[in-house]
Amino acid sequence: MAKELFAGQGKNKYRIVISKDAISKKNLVPLIKEHNKTLIISDDGVPSEIVKKVTAVCKPSTKVFKIILQHGEKAKSVKNFQKILNFLVDNNFDRTDLIVAVGGGVVGDISGYVASSYLRGIQFIQIPTTLLAQVDSSVGGKTAINILAGKNLVGAFYNPKSVIIDTAVLSSLPNREFKAGLAEVIKYALIHNKSLFSILKKYSQKILLMDHKIIEEIIFLSIQTKANIVTKDERENGIRAILNFGHTFGHAIEAHGKYKKILHGEAVAKGMKIAARISYLENLISEKEHEEVIALLQKFEFDLSLDQYNYRELKPYIFRDKKIKAGKLNLVLLNKVSKAVVTSSFDVKNLSRGLKA
Repeated sequence: MAKELFAGQGKNKYRIVISKDAISKKNLVPLIKEHNKTLIISDDGVPSEIVKKVTAVCKPSTKVFKIILQHGEKAKSVKNFQKILNFLVDNNFDRTDLIVAVGGGVVGDISGYVASSYLRGIQFIQIPTTLLAQVDSSVGGKTAINILAGKNLVGAFYNPKSVIIDTAVLSSLPNREFKAGLAEVIKYALIHNKSLFSILKKYSQKILLMDHKIIEEIIFLSIQTKANIVTKDERENGIRAILNFGHTFGHAIEAHGKYKKILHGEAVAKGMKIAARISYLENLISEKEHEEVIALLQKFEFDLSLDQYNYRELKPYIFRDKKIKAGKLNLVLLNKVSKAVVTSSFDVKNLSRGLKA
């Protein structure tokens, strides 16, 4: 049975549907029938049968166009942004038309930014096909592209019309990508959801074996956690910043490897290890709590090695972080397990010490 919840406020409120086989006429036709034209944006890393299924569901109700990008972080480029905008112009898309993003976080990010920019905003739907996108980037309204200076430095807050989460598509994911998505689930457990923390501890093996019932539950709890946070703070002026736990260091690790050596979730897992270590060094959590965090990351078999990084090399990326305010870096740390805090009051030496965990 489908699980449903809502995120956003007022006219920006949108429905999120989670179920096996959620890509269906029942869920999509009511959303697309009022649009004459629909552009499906995907990439060549998404199995073609998923794109074909979305196309088949949409076609009787709307004229369907498609753009398939090359997969990978490089797809979120200024060049592709311009390419899609020009395609929309060439095919006479207007404000009554629609974009449907079918893919992981990269596809969702660039599709959402195009939707926010074209004619000052047209509607779009998210159909995330990776666990990472299902529990994180598809919900919350953050859209972005990358520039040479760094990841996600150009973007907008722009909510989708709806998010359709089909858990059946996860069976097509390589195991490495599925596991990388679990990093964001762990993040929600560590920052704000004790129940999710308990489920992850208890059912780690079932989750790694992709037990459908447990997967649906952890997706629901993850999104519920994120939706509760972003609804209170849509523009990241307050509590929403806790969603960046592990990301300051994770993004720096990704950038250091030119976005080629490590998946986002793998980098975030390392980032959470560093942030937990700094939380302990700052006396915010006890040694036992610190060990609990590391043990949970280890349960999901993440590579937590840090010896290939040094603070001097990561520092330029860390201090290019979007959480810098008035020249001060704001760190997301743990005050206890399942409670995160944002602070700019910390010993700067602990940034390098955290990498020696």
